[in-house]
Formats: sequence, structure tokens, C-alpha cells
Amino acid sequence: MSTAGKSILMVDDDQEIRELLQTYLSRSGFQVHAEADGQGFRQALESTACDLVILDVMLPDEDGFSLCRWVRQHPRQARVPIIMLTASSDEADRVIGLELGADDYLGKPFSPRELQARIKALLRRAEFGQAAPNSAVLAFDDWRLDTVSHRLFHRDGEEVILSGADFALLKLFLDHPQQILDRDTIGNATRGREPMPLDRIVDMAVSRLRQRLRDTDKPPRLIRTVRGSGYLLAAHVCCAC
Repeated sequence: MSTAGKSILMVDDDQEIRELLQTYLSRSGFQVHAEADGQGFRQALESTACDLVILDVMLPDEDGFSLCRWVRQHPRQARVPIIMLTASSDEADRVIGLELGADDYLGKPFSPRELQARIKALLRRAEFGQAAPNSAVLAFDDWRLDTVSHRLFHRDGEEVILSGADFALLKLFLDHPQQILDRDTIGNATRGREPMPLDRIVDMAVSRLRQRLRDTDKPPRLIRTVRGSGYLLAAHVCCAC
């Protein structure tokens, strides 16, 4: 994948990390804009469009969680891929970030090479989602998904904002309705890498998608858990082009 012209907006209060990533990623062809705090990040996002966002969790004026929530509500940048950086080993930080709409996370200390691989995987996924030549709308249950614009609508008119990971997971289910999808299949399709042992990423991604789809019954009605096997979308899917 060509990185020429791809822009990254990052925020981290550690000057050494900012300078390291700016140098490393720039050498790979990325255009990198780095900020040291939340206020600078907000101003930068308002004035300049970007292809991917990197958010540090701990910042001097606000945390990365509030910035993640703000990006997902932004009228122009709501669907930009987001990677969160955390120095905490607490799984709760990762859970919160993913539930707020982050597409990936990386713990500090990290390898710049691994971060670059994650960036390229997310950008490939974003490009793939935009590559369809014709608009295709898939209808299921009370919902309609435009697979080109990534816009999800309920029959009552509400539009639900989907992150890149949300869209990839929903599209996977819609492509395989009434079929059991195991965690490896879901992990590979939505994250571009094998799930780590005992990783709860897939389960959290499914839980987040259920929230988006108002699938909060006990047990869930739309996305069902098949114990010991995976998950299944219990809905008829049709093209509403």
C-alpha cells in the first residue's frame, strides 16, 4: 500500500515520542502532524483533514478517551481510523477506548515498526471500504447499511455513527447471515491480525456493535452467542439498492 500523501494527526505529551514518530513515519511517506495536548489536537482536527488519528490516553489537559468520543461525533472526521496509545497495563483502559470507537490500541513501550504495521492495516481496511464502484445498501431487521458511505440508519430515521472496526464487523456478519463466525475469523477480518491468547478484543467489538444495533435484550436477539463456537447474525439480509 502506498503511503504517499496519507496524513496522520497524533497527540502525545511526550516530546521524545512525538519526534521519534514524526521522523520514522515521515521516512515511510506519511505526512505527520503532532500535538502535545488535547486543545492543540482539537484545533488541528478542525482545520485540517487527516487519514488516521493517534491518541495518547494520558494528556496534560484531558484524556484520550474524551478526544476519541469527540472525534467520533465530529461531522467531518467521524469515521477516521483511531489508534490509542496507553502506558497502562490495565485492560480497562483498552476496553474503554474500544467501546468509545477506537479501532486499535498499542501499549507503551511499543515498536515504531509495529505501529506502522497497524497504521497500514487500518488504512488498507478504510480504502477497501471505499472501493466499491456502486452504492449498495443492505437491509436487515430494522436497519439499512450503505456499504460505500458506511452510514447506518434505523427505520425511525436515526443515523448511527460507525467506526472502521464497527463497519468491518457489521459487514462481515451481513456477508454471512445465519452462519456461525468463530473468533479467529472475526479477529482477522476486523483487525488484520490474529487475536492474542485470551484476548477479549473480539468479544468487546461484538458487544459494542450490539449497542449500536440496540441489540440489548438478554439474550441478544440479532447477534447471538453460540457458546464454544462464536457468534451468529440471526437476521435476513437483502439488497435495498
